[in-house]
Amino acid sequence: ENHMVRLEMAWPLPNPDVRVEYELWTTPTDAIGRGFELQFKSAATALGNRAYFTPHMSVYDGIKMGCGSNRTDYDGVNPCSDLCSENGRYCSTDPDGTDGGISGQDVVKESLRRECIWKVYGKDDGIGKEWWEYVTAFHRNCGGATDDGRYDYKHFADPHCIRNAISSAKIDSKKVEECEMESGRLDQDAPNTLFEEQLRFREKSGAVLLPSVFVNTALIRGTIEFATVFKAVCAGFRRGSEPQICSDCAQCTNEYQCVRRGGDCSSKNNDNGTTTHVSIPVFVVSMTFVVLLFASVGITQWRRTQDQMRHQVRGIIMGEYIPVVGGKKNIAGLSALDKDDYDDDDGEITSNGMEFTLD
Repeated sequence: ENHMVRLEMAWPLPNPDVRVEYELWTTPTDAIGRGFELQFKSAATALGNRAYFTPHMSVYDGIKMGCGSNRTDYDGVNPCSDLCSENGRYCSTDPDGTDGGISGQDVVKESLRRECIWKVYGKDDGIGKEWWEYVTAFHRNCGGATDDGRYDYKHFADPHCIRNAISSAKIDSKKVEECEMESGRLDQDAPNTLFEEQLRFREKSGAVLLPSVFVNTALIRGTIEFATVFKAVCAGFRRGSEPQICSDCAQCTNEYQCVRRGGDCSSKNNDNGTTTHVSIPVFVVSMTFVVLLFASVGITQWRRTQDQMRHQVRGIIMGEYIPVVGGKKNIAGLSALDKDDYDDDDGEITSNGMEFTLD
């Protein structure tokens, strides 16, 4: 009663070969996707070329949504102007819902930047270490959680913060800018090849909710967290072909810490780094103490039982001999001795070769 219960349901995953393909559909402002991105970098690098990752920055088709250049309100202004790129082609929601914060247009720009970083640094190997480094630096420095649990968008569109994130990830900003220009500038009324590709992929994949993760084209159901996705990726390998990191960590209590420690499942740490496992020396000392405690209790109880038995036997024996009452030796109650064995002259009782003296 009043205890949290966690249930896990599993579905079979396609596992056709020795490499797994997994995809993430998200946006730069998605809270759940942000938490996943901050943690899964260690798994992506540990899996290496045995797994191919593809991030998809989801945007909305502004033309289909009616946000095109021909739409205006009664003031002659396009109501989607702050949510979309030029002439309403590609749109995103306003994450903070205020006029003074960032706009959906800022989210579209950041989405294109991440698409280009992946194209330049991750598309070939499917790992994209620089992409993970940039996303991590961006989340930690250009936006973060506030004390009341909300997301702080203060530096989301800050060029200085973005440049620092790019620099910390060792990314060539010129290559990224070239990619953005070649794919289609967002300040012009022209299609962007990367976004058009994402729109086709999303319609084909059936990704409706964000964030969504697909492993070998199968949608992963449940919370998008490290353990769920890591186990799904490991289950996507053909049986017997799993990478060592899957064999070491997929069955651990804390998969995230195991992967971070390079496959050390014995050191089950919390997210804050505190150790929760019991070391072998501590376990041995604790068990020795418990054994000695139970042994001491057992010996004490055995001695007490022996003393009680001796007192009971003594009471039974003495009860067979009735003491002298009123100065006379009463033998009427003798049951273990024959009356002939009683010698009243010298006050001794003799029976079966034993002598007893009555004082």
